[in-house]
Amino acid sequence: MNQPTTILYTDANFFSPYAMSAFITLSEKNIPFKTVPVDLSRGEHLGAAFADISLTHRVPTLIHNGFALTESSAIDEYLEELFPQPPVYPRDLQLRAKAREVQAWLRSDLLPIRAERPTEAVFNGGKFAALSTEAQAAAQKLFTAANRLLVHGQEHLFGEWCIADSDLALMLNRLVMHGDAVPEHLQRYAQQQWQRPSLQAWLALSR
Repeated sequence: MNQPTTILYTDANFFSPYAMSAFITLSEKNIPFKTVPVDLSRGEHLGAAFADISLTHRVPTLIHNGFALTESSAIDEYLEELFPQPPVYPRDLQLRAKAREVQAWLRSDLLPIRAERPTEAVFNGGKFAALSTEAQAAAQKLFTAANRLLVHGQEHLFGEWCIADSDLALMLNRLVMHGDAVPEHLQRYAQQQWQRPSLQAWLALSR
């Protein structure tokens, strides 16, 4: 049986946290795939060629056996259902729902952090102005939620690693790698998650 043709379209700089999430899921599941960068700065994602592939004109876009899918959470969940082993979500139904809750929250909230600490701070050592009052409040909200999730100081959110760990580590590292004040135990968590081989493989693309 031939291997399915799987392509992941990413941003050309490999700065997208959402493309990173899909890349990690593919890597964790040992799915052979090809990475195709799209130059967002030149508007390649808006062109007719990419529009034929991507419903939302966004990265990441996954092509699997001719099936196209955008939005990183949808990609992660599709791959989990199609290739359940090894899992990237908790096996327990409620913990799996909590992992998806964390992913959805990180993608839809904390906008001041995402605006003032773009992923250039994580992947390219970018330096930016001090956090605004709004961003400081968002950071405290992030810390409060992370503390509740990691109340026992565990290595992973839900007992074993899941894709939400990588997503949460990315959000924390927007601050950690910029040198902003982050509680020490959350720094350790983010830095430990950063050593996962699948995440390190993504970082190697951005270097």
